Amino acid sequence: MTFRLPSRLVATAVIVFAGVEGVLTAITEESPGGMIMVGFAVVALLVRERWPLVVFLVTLPAVLWPGALVSAIVALYTVSARHCDRWVLTGCGVLASASFVFPIAEIAPSKLDSYLLLGILYTTMTAVAPILLGQLLRSQRELALRLEEVKQVREHERRLDAEAVLARERNQLAREMHDVVSHQVSLIAVQAGALMVSTTDPTAKQAAGNVRQLSVNTLDELRHMVNLLRASGTPATELTPQPTLTDLERLIGNSAIDARLVGTAPEGLEPPVQRAIYRTVQEALTNVRKHAPGASATIEISHDDTDLTVTITNTRPTRDTLALPSAQHGLVGLQERAALLGGKLHTGPVPDGGFQLRLRLPMTAVGTAHG
Repeated sequence: MTFRLPSRLVATAVIVFAGVEGVLTAITEESPGGMIMVGFAVVALLVRERWPLVVFLVTLPAVLWPGALVSAIVALYTVSARHCDRWVLTGCGVLASASFVFPIAEIAPSKLDSYLLLGILYTTMTAVAPILLGQLLRSQRELALRLEEVKQVREHERRLDAEAVLARERNQLAREMHDVVSHQVSLIAVQAGALMVSTTDPTAKQAAGNVRQLSVNTLDELRHMVNLLRASGTPATELTPQPTLTDLERLIGNSAIDARLVGTAPEGLEPPVQRAIYRTVQEALTNVRKHAPGASATIEISHDDTDLTVTITNTRPTRDTLALPSAQHGLVGLQERAALLGGKLHTGPVPDGGFQLRLRLPMTAVGTAHG
């Protein structure tokens, strides 16, 4: 783990160091006017991030008189960190180098004195160093930004790959549902229709009609589910058409069960709430047909200030139960629907030998959905 000092602390330390160096230089030169130049240079460093070129030019007089270098070096570094134009950096470097060499030229015996030549070399290196450092840190920041962009692009590509895999799996599932389930349900519908025509028993004819209608409804819902699976991953994907509470009467009438609806739900419920109620009643009636043949059912919808409750209660079965496959995925799905709305699903037997399924949704969630 790399330890990094806060940028404000570093900036404050740099300004303090530049001020101390300038004051000591001015005192050594015994130049009151130089103290003013140093003050201007140090104060200008406070706005070097906003106007780096202007601040650099303001610090140059303090270099010429009384010879304070730190403020100009800091300003030159800031210019290099904010600009990448070679002409701007070259011009600033030449100005800085010329300013740095001026105090040395005053004390040199002659223009070609070795001390002057060494001074020019040292001051040039002093001017080039902050420029190189600024460019290095600028390149580091740009590299960090590029790496972040590459990371985001890779993450986006990973999501696209995952969505492509999911789309292939959904398409495969849609094909299997269409090829297997629709074929079997279609045969059921055809045979139920043939039974309606061939039988003379009114009870059998009604039962065959119910079977045929249920098969047709199942095929219709299956068709919409297959379309949904194939269209998944697009922004406009919707679960349409979806059942609402207005479809409950039709659902109960086509269930081939002696069932009655008691009570009403609040008006204006949002579609997710209506779907949860509809699917709960649908699953409960399906379980009654499978596990309690001949039983009657009561669907009761009630609400108060705290909860909206849907209770489906069936009596004990009057005929032998058929051995039908069941993995209880329907109840798991209902529990997930209830949890998404902040509610709970309760199931269990009742004292008379029947079974009860109860969906309880908080009115706060219903109200939020409604609002």
